[in-house]
Amino acid sequence: MHEDANSVIKLNDSIFYLSWLDYFNNLLVHNYFFPDTSYKLLGFKRTENILYVVVKQFFIQSTEVTNLQTVKDFLEANGFVNKKNNDYFNEELGIILEDLHDENVIINNRVLFFINTVFYLTDTFYER
Repeated sequence: MHEDANSVIKLNDSIFYLSWLDYFNNLLVHNYFFPDTSYKLLGFKRTENILYVVVKQFFIQSTEVTNLQTVKDFLEANGFVNKKNNDYFNEELGIILEDLHDENVIINNRVLFFINTVFYLTDTFYER
């Protein structure tokens, strides 16, 4: 938790991405789709020869258990097709959205909040 008690500080070493560019694109796409839980880039941290990005994100308190069918319905209504488990693809946009399990999508007062998204941009994205 951040000292303001309204935000969390997160470190990321881009381990899920091929490059830092992919990670920064993830932040931009997340902020575009989910501005209520946008990331603010604070800086960088190096620990034991590992470089981390430091980001700040608004803290969302869960008020109910996340129903993954509700998440699926919401994403499909917005052009994302469930490919497997909690991973989605929007063919028209060329965007892959992964890791949307019940701890990465929070429900507060019946509203979905996406807090730990993993976006990948495909070649189709860049062709548009």
